[in-house]
Amino acid sequence: MRKTWWIYLIAVLGLIAVAAPFLWMLLGSFKTQGELLRVPPTWLPEAPTTQNYDDLFSKANFPRYFLNSGIVAIAVTAGNLLFCSMVGYALAKLNFRGRNALFLVVLGTLMIPGVVTFVPLFILVTNAGLANTYPGLILPFLVSPFGVFLMRQFFQGLPDDLMDAARVDGSSELGIFGRIMLPLTKPALATLGILTFLGSWNNFLWPLVVAQTEEKYTLPVALALYSTGQNAQNFGLLMAGAVVVVLPVLVIFLAFQRHVTKGIAITGIK
Repeated sequence: MRKTWWIYLIAVLGLIAVAAPFLWMLLGSFKTQGELLRVPPTWLPEAPTTQNYDDLFSKANFPRYFLNSGIVAIAVTAGNLLFCSMVGYALAKLNFRGRNALFLVVLGTLMIPGVVTFVPLFILVTNAGLANTYPGLILPFLVSPFGVFLMRQFFQGLPDDLMDAARVDGSSELGIFGRIMLPLTKPALATLGILTFLGSWNNFLWPLVVAQTEEKYTLPVALALYSTGQNAQNFGLLMAGAVVVVLPVLVIFLAFQRHVTKGIAITGIK
């Protein structure tokens, strides 16, 4: 223990470095504008107030932005859970010509930066008339290469005897997938669902380009726009908006983090 004290010291310092900005943001959202601009700055609010949150939800259209983010994140997460599990099952358990080549294509797409396909994808969505619509925000992300890879690796670790027994009993391939194999992948599904939700909730660049009116703005886009112009000096309002953006995903991650680590660990072992 004495020889490893420096490891714990580094871990504690790293935790403080990571958590301090978020704690400062949370405390700053309850401060007045004058206190936020004070030099030297104060750590705890001297006169805590919820005025920043009142202004956020009364003067701005943040409930609408929150709803947009929720719709997009939930739809993208549901699509990934369904389609990635189906494709992963096919690549892991079904024998068909070109299966290995298709899996190599999936691996290859993992190596392509998103900025490379950004412009062609935007042109495709625009030509399809989906700009400034929910389908335009959702459809390009319903399947992810990482999700397919994760589910394929997990399905490969499941015994084929379960499938053979189900076929003997006369079950269809869809029934085998839905009633037997899919319930066994709960750790992987939980991992994929949480990571997909976090990524979709925090996605900024794609909604910024596709959402062309305030009615379709998501929370990250709205917060970025409120950080410019006349609202750029309202630091309390910006901090309150940042808390609204961060808090839901932070709560979800803390509540389900054990599923994430368990799913990744089991997938790696298998």
